[in-house]
Amino acid sequence: MVYLHMFNQKKRDIFFDLDHTLWDFDKNAEETLHELYFKYKFDSLFDKESSTRFIETYTVNNHRLWGLYHHGKISKPELRKARFADTFTALGVSPELFPEEFELEYLTICPQKTNLFPDAHETLAYLGEKYNLHLISNGFKEACETKLEKSNLKKYFKHVFISEVIGVNKPDPKIFRFALETAAAGAEASLMVGDNLDADIRGAMNAGIDAIFFNPNGYEKPDDVPHMVLGLQELQSIL
Repeated sequence: MVYLHMFNQKKRDIFFDLDHTLWDFDKNAEETLHELYFKYKFDSLFDKESSTRFIETYTVNNHRLWGLYHHGKISKPELRKARFADTFTALGVSPELFPEEFELEYLTICPQKTNLFPDAHETLAYLGEKYNLHLISNGFKEACETKLEKSNLKKYFKHVFISEVIGVNKPDPKIFRFALETAAAGAEASLMVGDNLDADIRGAMNAGIDAIFFNPNGYEKPDDVPHMVLGLQELQSIL
């Protein structure tokens, strides 16, 4: 079931999140980690022929650490170091055994993956004919730029706002206000689409911007979130 209320004012500018909204972070990370798991013989290190447990543990740690990064509680180097160190610790292996080359290869390979959520290109092409499209990402500069280039997404956006460049992360209202000012967009005539309830949805709403919760996993919709879609294609029906 999709929840959506009519917007109070005609929209002109739509701001999208990148990871977990357009670019399928978990799928791309899973592919990369699976490849490197066997290249670095982690099957022997963890005594597990399958990479599944390693990937699942990493995913949990990575999501948790990104939540801390959104609020400025950890730095970029701390996030990158901890996500693998914590995964090793959780799996009962000393983090000192983690090879630095693994991380370097991961950072090179993963952003070049091109798995997007279904209908990403079609939806952006459709919306781009009717609205000004922009991107706001809490991702890191070099990774975001690679993802946009390799996935052929950059062409859709008039402005790309990367928190590392701007110096403030979502959900801080400052990044939304900066984006509005730079794009010459009014808050009431703008819309944010993203997967993260804290960073994208409530962050935008606190800056006076309507937001649509992109929820491909079908989580229960919080009462304070008025708009939700389960797939990108639904945006073509309502916008």
